This record gives sequence, structure tokens and C-alpha cells, in this order.
Amino acid sequence: MELALVHDWLNQMGGAEDVLEALVGLFPGAPIYTAMYWRDGMPSGYRDWDVRTTWMDRLPGIYRHHQRYLPLYPAAFAGLDLSDHDLVLSNKSGFCHGVRSGEAVHICYCLAPTRYVWDFDAYAVREALPTWLRVALRPLIAVLRRWDYRFAQEVDYFIAISREIQDRIRRFYRRESTVIHPPVDTQRFQPASKRADYYLIVSRLVPYKRIDLAVRAFSRLELPLLIAGEGRDRDALQALAGPTVTFLGYVPDEALPSLFARCRAYVLPGREDFCIAPVQAQAAGRPVIAYGAGGALDTVIPGETGVFFQEQTEEALAEVVRAFDPGATDPDACKANAERFSVAVFREKLSRFVGQKVR
Repeated sequence: MELALVHDWLNQMGGAEDVLEALVGLFPGAPIYTAMYWRDGMPSGYRDWDVRTTWMDRLPGIYRHHQRYLPLYPAAFAGLDLSDHDLVLSNKSGFCHGVRSGEAVHICYCLAPTRYVWDFDAYAVREALPTWLRVALRPLIAVLRRWDYRFAQEVDYFIAISREIQDRIRRFYRRESTVIHPPVDTQRFQPASKRADYYLIVSRLVPYKRIDLAVRAFSRLELPLLIAGEGRDRDALQALAGPTVTFLGYVPDEALPSLFARCRAYVLPGREDFCIAPVQAQAAGRPVIAYGAGGALDTVIPGETGVFFQEQTEEALAEVVRAFDPGATDPDACKANAERFSVAVFREKLSRFVGQKVR
């Protein structure tokens, strides 16, 4: 079977790249088509892959400032003719599902419907776009939305990373999808015999993550909260924080398993598409306190591996934390739940899905 993988861009590491690595492991040797590829900015192991770029790879400054070229991505992918393959598997959050697949079966693993198109206002706030630019971009966004919808109709089968994304695919694209959760390297995380007295957040410090709710709540409760991660909101969040909230900054990957395993609970105050951190916490045997919406509904079992607060407010979070008993959660139950999202489970489900659709 001639298979092609398609990925939006390769210039930074994130959840999309974790999925891509799992896809490459499942389909070794398959060519990877992408808008652009920053060899020196990506892991050295990627250089062993058969990466094929579009003309966008030659645009000035694209590796560090790819957002300024967002309107060009639809045209770049529409210019890729992959009809000589049997299967096209796109790993999409942007426009990479817009490739021409012809008679090939096209399966789209949808990380999210193109966020800056369908949720432009929230994207503009997240990227701190000035008001004049938001107004000027609206006609372009309308065109991109039409393109995105049209490309979505050419996909044969959609896979959603969560029920949250499944709902958005239905609303924005009017297409049905199958949920296959992203792969999480659960084996890196193991329960610890001893725990420390702190709650934990591991996240980029940007507005939509709603870290501000946790900072205010834990400052009010005078309970210890460790926040690992960097982002443009750090100064503002530190200004809100009381003495029990500590900002760790960047924490290397090798230090995360111990940090997760020793916390009282992981805190997820934002609405996420999926979010692997709560799964990592459960793999380390720790419960999760989450806003009861989005991806948390897929990854946390209330009353068994964590608890939800139902209103996205400081008061609602503080009330749940105040009543929370971390000793009442069975670490083995958390670990067992996390294994539902392991790399092995992802590979088995995706292989079975592909086998059913491509014969």
C-alpha cells in the first residue's frame, strides 16, 4: 500500500508533532508532505524521515514567523497532488487536509478544525492582535473559512482527537467522525511511594489556558501551587499570585515524571481540545481537578480519577479544591485510566480503522 502522511508545518514541537512521531512509527518509510521544514529547529531524528516540502519552505523568515503566512497555506497544500498513493493520512490543525488525493482514500486525523478560521475572535485575543488588524482580517477569514469547509468535504473519513473536536467537526464541517485519542507516552510516568504537599500545573502561560483562575484560587486558599512552563502571561500571573504560588519556568522533560508523581493533584482550569498533561498525571497515579468541559470529559473519570468544577470561575475552583481529598483516590485506578491513552492503544485503534477503510 502506497501511503502518504501530511502535516501542516515542521518548525516547532507540540502535540501535533507527538502524533506525527506515532504515525511515523506506525508507517515507517512513508513520505511526509508539509508546508515547510526547519531542519535545524526540529529533533535530529527527523532527518531520517522522507520529508517533502512545498514552495512555502523558501519564503523568508517562515521558520520563526510562520503565522504571517497563514493565508498562503491553502494554496500550498492545494498544489500537492497525492493521487498516486493508495492512502493519504493528514494530521491536521491547519489546511493540510486540502491536498489533492484523487482516487486515494483520504483519512484526516483532526487535531482541531482550523482554529484561527472558525474561532477567530479567541485566536485574535490569544495572539494579542490589535483591533485594527482584527477588523482588516475579517474578509480574509471569511474566504479562508469557505476554503476550509470545501477542503473538508473532499476528505473521505475524519478521526477526531476527542468528543470536543468531534462536535466541532460536526458543527463546522457538517461531517461525522470517529474518536481516536492522541497517543500519550504513559510508560514515562509511574506512581511514587512518597508525595509532597503541592498542587501542579504544567502548561504554556497564555490567556486561554485560564491559569489566572488557579493562581487566584490557590492564593485565596493559601495552598501550595507549582506552575511549570513559560509564556507571555507569566508577568501578569506573577502579579496576581500570593506567596503559596510558585512559578518554576521551563522544566525539562526528564524532570516532569517526578514532578507529576509527587503532587497532591493536577489542576486543569482551561477548556482544552484534549490535553495530555492530565493523562500524564494519572499515569503517575495522581488525580486531576479540572474544569468540566472539553477534553477533560474524555480523560478524567469524576469521582474515580478526579473531580470537575462546573463553572469556570475562581470561586467554583476554590470550592472544589477546599473539599478535595487526594487520599481518597486510588493511584492504581488513575494509572489504569491513563493506559486507555497509551501509544500502543493509539496504534492498535488507528491500524484497525485504516484496515477497515482501505482494502
